[in-house]
Amino acid sequence: MWEILLVNGPNLNLLGTREPNVYGTTSLADIEEMVVRAGEKQGIKVHAFQSNSEGTIIDFLQEHRSANGIIINPGAFTHYSYAIRDCLAALSLPVVEVHISQVYQREEFRHSSVIAPVCIGQISGFGDFGYLLGLQGLLDYLTKQRGA
Repeated sequence: MWEILLVNGPNLNLLGTREPNVYGTTSLADIEEMVVRAGEKQGIKVHAFQSNSEGTIIDFLQEHRSANGIIINPGAFTHYSYAIRDCLAALSLPVVEVHISQVYQREEFRHSSVIAPVCIGQISGFGDFGYLLGLQGLLDYLTKQRGA
């Protein structure tokens, strides 16, 4: 059974109430449940985790380095956390970066990701459905790697 990490960064614990015009009204708990259930239907175990602390996210990733892949919404860490980027690179796992909003239609600082270069893909602008797209993309990648 594959194990996938679902990691969310700072302020994403406020989903559902935080700027609903940008991030929608779905809570993080609802998103996590949606992804966990979608994984279960495909025989995948999803470990969901959220933290507002950069170091805590890194600790979680390192503690679960035996996972098969990662879906991450780094939140604001997307734009400046070389520490998370370096951790992801060191783990050598396939990573999909997910953003709820279409970051390229927002403020200029959101257009740059230090995380993206160590990811197999990036999904932006599909709301909470982007997490399911990330899961499917990651599973497709893992399936192809298994067959290779």
